[in-house]
Amino acid sequence: MPSSYLTREGFERLQQELEYLRSEKRIEVADRLREALEDGELIENAELEAAKNEQSFVEGRIKELEVLLSNAHLIEESTTSDHIQVGSRVKVKEEGLEPEEYTIVGAVEADPRLGRISNESPLGKALLNHKAGDKVKVDAPGGEFEIEILSVG
Repeated sequence: MPSSYLTREGFERLQQELEYLRSEKRIEVADRLREALEDGELIENAELEAAKNEQSFVEGRIKELEVLLSNAHLIEESTTSDHIQVGSRVKVKEEGLEPEEYTIVGAVEADPRLGRISNESPLGKALLNHKAGDKVKVDAPGGEFEIEILSVG
């Protein structure tokens, strides 16, 4: 699996989720399984089936997080480079629209509603290695558009 870019905050949040799943959630699911088994009829026990599905999901998520964290490449959110890279905070403006601010993050932490765009997204890819004052063409699924980079922080 290729490495994922994570901020320190994102890395710690995923570590906390992993710890929660390994300890508390595993115990909750085991208790739920035990109760379902004690309820008797195994042939059509919907609760047992639901508990098994939840156990499968929890174990899958634990493995996913272990791999993700072991291959993580930590980034700093604010950089001193004048060129955009993962971790940069950028202010951009598309003609006719209000300026927008984004932080370039790895795909795992992307949340456009919070201004965190993936370095793998069309906009994120287009911005990488550019600097303030550059005009950049973005090839997006909805069509190509141009933005101006107002600042890089």
